[in-house]
Amino acid sequence: MKLGFFIQPVHPPSRPYADVLREDREAVVLADQLGYCEAFIGEHLADSAETITSSLAFIASLADICPSIVFGTGVLPLPNYHPVMAAAQIAMVDHITRGRFLLGVGPGVPPDAEALGDDSDRREKLSEAIEQILAIWRGAPPYGIDGQFHRITTERSLDLEIGVGEVARPLQQPHPPIVLTSISPDSKGPAEAGRRGWEGISGTYVGEHIVRAHIKEYRRGRTSAGLSDDTMRWRVARSLFVSHDEKTACAYAKACAGAHGFYFHVMRSKLARFGALSLMGNTPDTPVEELSLERTLDNLVFAGTPEQVANQILSFRERVGPFGTLLYTGHDWVDPDLARTSMELMRTKVWPRVLAGLC
Repeated sequence: MKLGFFIQPVHPPSRPYADVLREDREAVVLADQLGYCEAFIGEHLADSAETITSSLAFIASLADICPSIVFGTGVLPLPNYHPVMAAAQIAMVDHITRGRFLLGVGPGVPPDAEALGDDSDRREKLSEAIEQILAIWRGAPPYGIDGQFHRITTERSLDLEIGVGEVARPLQQPHPPIVLTSISPDSKGPAEAGRRGWEGISGTYVGEHIVRAHIKEYRRGRTSAGLSDDTMRWRVARSLFVSHDEKTACAYAKACAGAHGFYFHVMRSKLARFGALSLMGNTPDTPVEELSLERTLDNLVFAGTPEQVANQILSFRERVGPFGTLLYTGHDWVDPDLARTSMELMRTKVWPRVLAGLC
C-alpha cells in the first residue's frame, strides 16, 4: 500500500488568498520532500473556502520544485471546459511534469455550473468530454468529432506544414492514467473505472460503508471486463492527524473549532443542502440526526500517536477491503508546526508500522 496526499483545499474565507495559496504549495512541497508518492489537487471556481481555481496551473507551478511526486487533478471538472481546451492543457501539463501526472476527472459542483450558466446534464457532459478528449489524442486533424455538446474540427484553418490546427498530445501514451472520484454508494463510477482499466478515489468525507461499496464495485467492473480483481489502483482519502502524544492530536483534530472541524462543518453544510448528509454515516442506516459535527469528527478522523493511527488505518482497511493508496487529506494549517509534524510523523513513523502490519 502507498501513501499519497490530497488537498481540495478548504480554508476559512477570512484568510488572505495569497497566504492560503502559499500554504497549500508548501504542503505539497513538504509531501514531496517526505516521500509521499502522489498529490491530488482540487479545483473550484466559485468558492472562497476551496481556493484553487485551476488544478492544472497549480500543478504546473510546482513541477520543478517537486521533482519526485506524481501530481493528479482531484478533480478536473471537465464540464467546465471545452474538450479542446482540456485536451491541450492536460497534454501541456503532462509534458511539464515529465509524465508525473494522473488525470482525475469529475462532473464539477453545482455552484460552478450556476456561475457558468450551465444547466446541462453534467454527467452526460463529463462522459462525452472524456470520449472527445481521448478521440483528439488518438486521432489526427482536422478531427471531425461530433457530440451532443461540442463539435470539434480544425478543417478551415488546418495547415500541417506550419503546425496549425493540430492539438498537442500528452507525453504518456495513449494518455495519462484516468482517475474517477466517487462519493455515492450507488455511483456508477467505480464499476466504470474498473471496466475500463482506469483508477479511482473514495472521497475524504464519506463513511466506511461507501468506501466498501466503491471497492466492491471497482472489483466487479474489472472482472466484468476480463481483468484481474486487483484493487490496488483504488485510493481512499482520509483525514488524519498524528502527534507525539494522544492529547495533542485529539485536541487539534477532534475540536469543532479546529481545522478538521471547519473542514467537516463546510462539507456537512454542503451535503445537507442537497439532502446527502447520510454519506457521512459509517453504516447505511445511520440516522441523520446522529451525524452531528462532533460525531462526524469521531467517525471520520484518524488521530493519535503514530502507533494509534497506524492501528486505526489497519483496522479501517480490514473493514472496507484492500485498496492501493491512502491519501492524507491536507487541511488548513491552524498551527503550522503541528501540521508539518503530523505529515512528517505520518510518513516516518506511522507508515512503516502500517506496512509491517500488512505483511
